[in-house]
Amino acid sequence: MLDSKKTNILLAMAGAAVLMAASPALAQDAAPAAPAAAAATTTAADAAAPASTEAPAADAAATAEEPASLNESVGGGHGKLTPIGMFLIAHPVVKVVMLGLVLASIVTWTLLLIKLVEFGSLKKATNNFLDAFRGARTIADIRRVATSEEFDGNPLADMAAAATEELEVSRQAGLDVAGAHRGSTVGRIETAVAAVQSTIAGRLSGGQQFLASVGSSGPFIGLFGTVYGIMNSFIGIAESNTTNLAVVAPGIAEALLATGIGLFAAIPAVIFYNFFSTKIAAYGTRADGFQAELLNTVSRQLDKGA
Repeated sequence: MLDSKKTNILLAMAGAAVLMAASPALAQDAAPAAPAAAAATTTAADAAAPASTEAPAADAAATAEEPASLNESVGGGHGKLTPIGMFLIAHPVVKVVMLGLVLASIVTWTLLLIKLVEFGSLKKATNNFLDAFRGARTIADIRRVATSEEFDGNPLADMAAAATEELEVSRQAGLDVAGAHRGSTVGRIETAVAAVQSTIAGRLSGGQQFLASVGSSGPFIGLFGTVYGIMNSFIGIAESNTTNLAVVAPGIAEALLATGIGLFAAIPAVIFYNFFSTKIAAYGTRADGFQAELLNTVSRQLDKGA
């Protein structure tokens, strides 16, 4: 009986201990363990954060370095592609093409100035000669005006001089230029004038062949530089195994520059060629009219017995 009472007391004390351990008061002592674990997790995340930000920083630095390498490759700072910079980095073959086209352009504009002055002075001298020619009363006066130093080299003056020269040669040959041989004399005079007139176009067309050549071949020469520059770009891509802009841009830039210079040389050459061709044709028409006027004047003087 006494032993069973002791056993019941021990069981009661064990049950009380279990209830106390499960009570809220004791659970509060275990609660700080969870924040500690959370704090440990947060600390670990903070420690890992700098490592994660280092990778974007490295990418940004690499991205920032690419424009710098492009600037160095094209020779123009601050990200600008200048014509001089593109010329300096161009392949020697492309440089030769560019220099040739620039030289052709300079010669083209020089020809423009020279021929403008030439046609301006020619028009003035021709007007003065026609005034003097129409004021002449005899064949001797016509010859004096045509062979004067003032009109030396003028095409119309040379035509009049050829006419009077043929007439003088016929007279020295003992021909009756105003009588029985008048018709043949006029025919020979017309032939002599036509021979001089046929040289007018050649005398006035100096430089036209050059303008025509530049106008027709300039774009193709520039295209050759373009093809060569782009070819070098693709070679650079193949050698570097990258399509980075710093590798591709310089070759394409110099290629396009060659095309632009070719057009810059060709377009003015074509315009100037057409402009001067029109002026030459207009002067040829004026020479045709003067030929008819000259033959009529000579024929009239022969009818007068001059």
